[in-house]
Amino acid sequence: MKFRGLKLLGIVAVLYLGLFLLSPDKGAAALGYGGGVLLKILPILAVVVFFTALINLFFDPETLANHLGERSGMKGWAIALAAGILSHGPMYAWYPMLEDLKKHGMKNGLIAAFFYARSIKIPLLPVMIDYFGFTFTAILTFYILIASVIQGFLIDRLCGRCNDTD
Repeated sequence: MKFRGLKLLGIVAVLYLGLFLLSPDKGAAALGYGGGVLLKILPILAVVVFFTALINLFFDPETLANHLGERSGMKGWAIALAAGILSHGPMYAWYPMLEDLKKHGMKNGLIAAFFYARSIKIPLLPVMIDYFGFTFTAILTFYILIASVIQGFLIDRLCGRCNDTD
């Protein structure tokens, strides 16, 4: 098993240690701030780990390839767009689950569409409607979905089946 984050963790630990040695007050403040950010993203990471475990438990690679792989068709695009709209929290929290899905055959274009569709935030749609009106909000949301698919197609064309996971 590869522990790709250990180098970064080591560098961060050394930087914190250096900051503590140079200025203990600033080191404590930085550690407190970093801990606060970690506490904010832990629930999202827990949800991502939970979904990743469910995917690995209930879906074999062939089923995933049917839903999100090269043969997925419109169903794959619909799943990617809906998942992008429904996902919340920081984008990087979703990276591990998407990496796992990619290993199981998810197309790069669907990953791009997922990320692009994340710009539609369901809780913010009523506020947007209040500020800009229903017609503008509906048209913009439609165009974001269309652009999500276009971005996905472009990624598929430009990248193909890129497997740069290192």
